Amino acid sequence: MIRFARAVRGVHHVTALLMLVCLVTAAMLYVPALAEAVGRRHLVRTIHVLAGFGLPVPALLGWASRAFREDVRRLDRFSPDDWRWLRGRDRRATVGGRGIHPVGKFNAGQKLNAAFVAGAILVMLGTGWILAFPHPWPDTFRTGATFVHDWLTLAVFAVILGHLWYALRDPGALSGMFIGRVTPEWAARHHPAWLDETAAAGTRGMAGPDQPDPSSKGNPGRSGELTAPAGNTEEGKDDLSPRRS
Repeated sequence: MIRFARAVRGVHHVTALLMLVCLVTAAMLYVPALAEAVGRRHLVRTIHVLAGFGLPVPALLGWASRAFREDVRRLDRFSPDDWRWLRGRDRRATVGGRGIHPVGKFNAGQKLNAAFVAGAILVMLGTGWILAFPHPWPDTFRTGATFVHDWLTLAVFAVILGHLWYALRDPGALSGMFIGRVTPEWAARHHPAWLDETAAAGTRGMAGPDQPDPSSKGNPGRSGELTAPAGNTEEGKDDLSPRRS
């Protein structure tokens, strides 16, 4: 079954690549041993700045995709079930191969991770702008931007390590992000509510013109045309022609 559309996977992969470039070049700029070993500080700084300013671009382009907008809408909704999932210690518990928590397409951890990354990109973009173009800004702004930028970089690095640790332990999740598909068994274990939603949508989509329409007064014929109501059949028809007095 399809989990992520191509546009959604593209936004994820390009954003992850840009973030990786930012972290690697940041290490080359701030760790003295790496800075000395790599050299070419101006080139490394230029790559770092370009990758940083490019971070919001994939999401902005992805907004043209309906699938991406729908996933953003899902990530932006936090339900009582999400809070219960966060507080519980049985997040991975299953009964009969099905997760006991009604998790939708994204669990609460994934929603929090997406919110943190989105917020971090905006903050890093703002503080990075001050650091890249420091002349219009007073010393207090530059000092504060440096402090926030450096410490937020460490936080982003830790969150990404945790994200990778969870992802690499779950081949099903990797399959969903790299090829866009997962098995129903995996979905039942990790996202049972999303599986039910997808199955219900598929059932509705399978209804063709030969299916009866409850809203119609008549009965659909073979070609989907409405025939007279059952009371007007040959077996017991009522005369529909005008009666003569």
